[in-house]
Amino acid sequence: MVEIGARIKKLRLKLGLTQEELAARTELSKGFISQLERDLTSPSIATLVDILDALGTDTAAFFASDTANEKIVFSPDDMFESFDETLASKICWLVPNAQKNALEPILVSVEPGGRTAQDAPHEGEEFGYILAGGVTLMLGDRKLKLKKGDSFCFKPTEPHCIVNASKREAKLIWVATPPSF
Repeated sequence: MVEIGARIKKLRLKLGLTQEELAARTELSKGFISQLERDLTSPSIATLVDILDALGTDTAAFFASDTANEKIVFSPDDMFESFDETLASKICWLVPNAQKNALEPILVSVEPGGRTAQDAPHEGEEFGYILAGGVTLMLGDRKLKLKKGDSFCFKPTEPHCIVNASKREAKLIWVATPPSF
């Protein structure tokens, strides 16, 4: 639940305004501002717009998610793994609910002779960094060999996947934007 009053008070204090000054700028009473900041009353939409104008913001910015409480650090307990026995590959989603983000990072492990599922063409970009082993990036008709320490970056306009033709497990960080894994 969005605590409108607490957010208004935070904005007011950030600007160094008193309740009286905000009341004067909005043609409201100091008592109303006080009650509003303590969530004892609710403003009409028109009144809220007037208050936000006086505080130098708009409704979209005011109701945007609170980045101060946004989770930034993720532990292994937050991550989700999926192993595909048929393809002999495992995907670990490093950031939970990454579909809501602009990018989606995963850790991919491919056993010898394994591969990732083939992705269809889509908008955006993809980036990968080989952490261990060697792989072949299948990009349309192209076969691009990569080894530990190599990276790739491409626009996914063709079907693509990773193949491990080596005798060692391969690991890579793979990031897609927009999220597609």
